[in-house]
Amino acid sequence: MRVAFLMAQEGIEQVELTEPWQAVAEAGGEPVLVSLEAGHVQAFDHLDKADTFPVDLTVDEASADEFDALVLPGGVANPDALRTNTEAVALVRSFFDQGKPVAAICHAPWTLVEADVLRGRTLTSWPSLRTDISNAGGTWVDEAVHVCTAGPGALITSRKPDDLPAFSKALLAELAH
Repeated sequence: MRVAFLMAQEGIEQVELTEPWQAVAEAGGEPVLVSLEAGHVQAFDHLDKADTFPVDLTVDEASADEFDALVLPGGVANPDALRTNTEAVALVRSFFDQGKPVAAICHAPWTLVEADVLRGRTLTSWPSLRTDISNAGGTWVDEAVHVCTAGPGALITSRKPDDLPAFSKALLAELAH
């Protein structure tokens, strides 16, 4: 299984990248870092710079056809940058169009709002996104992890880094289907 991890050049909450990445790799999958530009992405531990990670593909090189699922790590700046990039938004939408699983944690559903893929879906996120999700036609719930199967492909969402064990477990369960 090949899983795309889509993120901007900076503002990624590091643990929201590394824990699901490790879970996919340990399950025998191939995690692939997709970003807006070639080079490296800068992760953060909340507001403090953390590690950098090499980009495998840029959004203009990536296609949902090449992957089994999409993971959107959070961080406040990361999804805010992604949602203003038309190629990134189109890539996200294409995973939904193809009915492939999409997993988003914390602030990452902001990109889903922009992709207009939340109508009729139930999901969770960082609490401050509740109104944005509702305005986009989604139903927000306060749960550690929520898997929505309304519509093609599963949408796996979690609220925050403390939910990562449940998030990774739900992601792997969907990939096992």
